[in-house]
Formats: sequence, structure tokens, C-alpha cells
Amino acid sequence: MAQKEAKTSEEVKPSAEPAMVIASTAAPAPSWFTPKRLLAIFCVINLLNYVDRGAIASNGVNGSLGTCTESGVCTSGTGIQGDFNLSNFEDGVLSSAFMVGLLLASPIFASLAKSVSPFRLIGVGLSVWTFATIGCGFSFNFWSITLCRMLVGVGEASFISLAAPFIDDNAPAPQKTAWLAIFYMCIPSGYALGYVYGGLVGSHSNWRYAFWGEAILMLPFAILGFVMKPLQLKGFFHPESTKALTAVETAVSEVQELCTGSDNLNGKDGSFSIKEDLRDSTIQKSSKLKVGTKIMNQISRFMKDMKVLLVDKVYVVNVLGYIAYNFVIGAYSYWGPKAGYNIYHMNDADLIFGGITIVCGILGTLAGGFVLDYISSTISNAFKLLSAVTLLGGACCFGAFCFKNMYAFLALFAVGELLVFATQGPVNYICLHCVKPSMRPLSMAISTVSIHLFGDVPSAPLVGVLQDSINNWRVTALILTSIFIPAAGIWFIGIFLHSVDRFNEESENQITTTERSNTTPLLKGKKTETTKSASEP
Repeated sequence: MAQKEAKTSEEVKPSAEPAMVIASTAAPAPSWFTPKRLLAIFCVINLLNYVDRGAIASNGVNGSLGTCTESGVCTSGTGIQGDFNLSNFEDGVLSSAFMVGLLLASPIFASLAKSVSPFRLIGVGLSVWTFATIGCGFSFNFWSITLCRMLVGVGEASFISLAAPFIDDNAPAPQKTAWLAIFYMCIPSGYALGYVYGGLVGSHSNWRYAFWGEAILMLPFAILGFVMKPLQLKGFFHPESTKALTAVETAVSEVQELCTGSDNLNGKDGSFSIKEDLRDSTIQKSSKLKVGTKIMNQISRFMKDMKVLLVDKVYVVNVLGYIAYNFVIGAYSYWGPKAGYNIYHMNDADLIFGGITIVCGILGTLAGGFVLDYISSTISNAFKLLSAVTLLGGACCFGAFCFKNMYAFLALFAVGELLVFATQGPVNYICLHCVKPSMRPLSMAISTVSIHLFGDVPSAPLVGVLQDSINNWRVTALILTSIFIPAAGIWFIGIFLHSVDRFNEESENQITTTERSNTTPLLKGKKTETTKSASEP
């Protein structure tokens, strides 16, 4: 029996040795880096992303144009709009310019995650974000700051596509949705903090310092993505070994041997230069061929993965409901204060709507995650929760706009927002668990692109057109709020779809338990357990 155990142990060693070599070439894992600290770090990064969005929209950073009275007394402009003399249209373009980079780069980063370490991709994205925000501070006109805002979106794209899968991998099984809810709670709180931060910086110094301050805060996290031992996503394995380099060196050596030939090629007739030209030409053609093949493989893989997503009924239904939901939420965030001011004559509409959104956003998002974990985190239960809270929350918001009394409106509207914000954890849980582990980054990227492209981006101008047509803010708000009903209906359909949680499903890039134990620092403590179980008869 002892011999059998020894033999089993010897058989395990060869498969584990390459992983050990790979692990030794990477930076050592910090002993303090635990799953909870990973969540905390990602929450801070997410918070900074949305602080930036809130800051550029704040009065302190965004500012206003200069004005002149009829008596000839003029006041100079403030903030970005005042310094660059932007029209309201240009100012609106500036506030959403980051979306261009975000929408274009999200699928690219998600696709690259299959061939490049996802944690390194986050490091690259955060580095782009950091330098782009520094550029915003040094911008000198509308086009320069618009370009920098687009690059901010590019930098953010890697993080939003890959952070949620990392959290899903490392969260305790009974608390996965709660951890996702904590992560997405940073969206409303980041916006709110950005308003305050931008206002304070703009009122006490120049608006440019707001961007430089954000860059300083993000820089350590960008560096961390490169110097720390890379974490591996479930379904991926990107060994940082010398295999690729060895393959290239082998190809070059073969070309050199081919070109070397016999000794008389180095004779006096000048054939040595012919040999050098032939070798250089062959190497260049080989390199171009490899680059072209790699690009075509990436495109082919992306199209194949997109086809898988688009034929997945659970995923499509989830995203369609999310689009309808985000259409309303996006219009609320843009037109809500103005509608409140016109309907209920609120003097502090910005403060009131902002305060309700912050409190209800944080509490509702957390509650949605914890409730789904409590009733058992399954895709079917997630659809049930989504349809229920969206329908009830939409009904409360619709009823709130029917009241003529402002305090009755605020009370019922707060309840409605508390319910509709409970969707954040469940809807992203479905996006992560209805696809194979290797598909999760692309799933999150396409979901993000879809809800913005078809949801909150067109909703604001369309609601503006509706208001111009009927010229009644109460009716406009009621029509907009009624869209929660089809959103709830779409998610209700998801309850009856055949759904499978694919979180533990093997994929083409799935790594073994032994390899994972040697490449994932967060699971470092499980390495000895894996070795013991492998040595058992």
C-alpha cells in the first residue's frame, strides 16, 4: 500500500512541476492578499471610476459660462465650460465622451482575456485611465479634453469587464450575490462622492486639480496590477512561461540553419550578404504571418463567442430586461431633478433627488444581493427577484408621480427606488453564471455595452423629445416610469426558461485543481490540501 502511495505521488509530480516553475517566475504573492481584501481593492477602484464621473458633472468642475447683465456688468465663466467657452451641446458631449471608449474597448478587453492574463489587462486599463485623467488636467481646449475622456473610457473598460468575474471566483459560495452587490453599491456612492469632491476642489482651487487628485489615488492600483502575482480567472490559464519565446527562437534557428548552407557560401564571391538578406527576409515574412494569424484567430474566436451569447436565451432575456430597466434609470438620473422642480416646485431638487438616489441605491443594492443569497442563489430565483422588485418598485414610482403632495411623492418614490435598485446583484449574477467561466468577461462586456447603447444613452434625448411634444412633466414622468412594466415582464419570462448554472462547467481553457493551487495567490492555503488529496489512493 505504501508503495502504491509513493507511486501515486511520483505520478502527480510531473504534472505539478511545470506549474511550480511558472509560479516561481512570477512576483511572490503578498501574505495579506485575501479574498476580502480583493473585494475591498476592487470596490475602491470602482468607487474612483464613478467619483470621476460625478466630479466632471459637478458644478465645481463642470462650471458655467460667463454672463453679462443689461447694465454691462459681466462675470467670468467657471470650470471647464467657462475656461473653454463650451456650448451646452459641447458640454453634454464632454460628459458622455468616455462612453465611446468604454463601448469600443469593452469587447476587445474581454476577448483578449483568453490569451492574456486578465489581471494584467486590468493593470493596463488602470494605467490608461490614470494617464488619461492626468491629460484631462492638462487639456487646453474642447478636443483635447474630449480625447482624454474617451481614453478614460478605454481604461475603465478592462476593469468593468473583468472585475466582476474575479469577485465571483473568490466570493464564498453562500455570499456570491452579496459580494457583487457590495461591489455595485459603489456606483451610486461614487457618483455622490464625486459631486462633493468636484464641488470642494472647484470652489477652493482650480478644477484641474480634481483630475490630478484622481490620478494620484488610482496610480497605486495600476502599479499593483503589474507587480503582484497575477490572479487567474476560473476557466483560464495564462502561464507566464517561456513557451512562446522558445517557439520563436526555434523558428529563427531553423531559418538560420537553412540559410547557413555549406562553408563555400562564405566564399569570396559575396554570397555571405545574399545569405543575410535571405535570412532577414524569411524572418520578416514569418513574423508578419504570425501576427496576421494571431489577429485572425482573435477575430474568429470573438465571433464564435458572440454567436454563443446571442443564441443563449437566458442571457438574451436577462440583457433585454436590463436594457429596458436602464432606459428608465438613465432618464431618471438626467431629467429627475428638472421634473421634480417643475412638478413639485422643489427649490433644492438636485440635493433631494441626489440624496434619495444615494441612500436608496446603497441600501437597495445591498438588500438585493443578500436576499438572493438568503433564498438560494439560482438563476431562476434571480429572475423571480428581478421581476418582483421591478414590478413593485415601478408601481411605487408610478404612484408617486400621481400624488400632488410633494411629501407623499418623496415617501413613495423612495420606496420605489429602494426596490428597483435591488436588481443590481441578481442581474449581474445571471450574466456571470449563465455562461461558461471563460465566457464571463465577454458576457459582462456585451451586457455593459448593450445597456448603455440601447438604454441610458438614447433615453435622455428621447424623453426630451417627448416632453417637447406634450409639454407636461407629470405625464412624461408617468410614461417613462411605465417602461418598468415591460422590463419586469421580460425578466418574468426568464423564470420559465431552462437555465443551468455553468459556473463549475469545464471549458476549453479550464485549468486543473493542481495548476490553480499553484497560480492563484488567494487560494494559496489550499495548495497543501490538493497535494494531500492527490497522494491518497
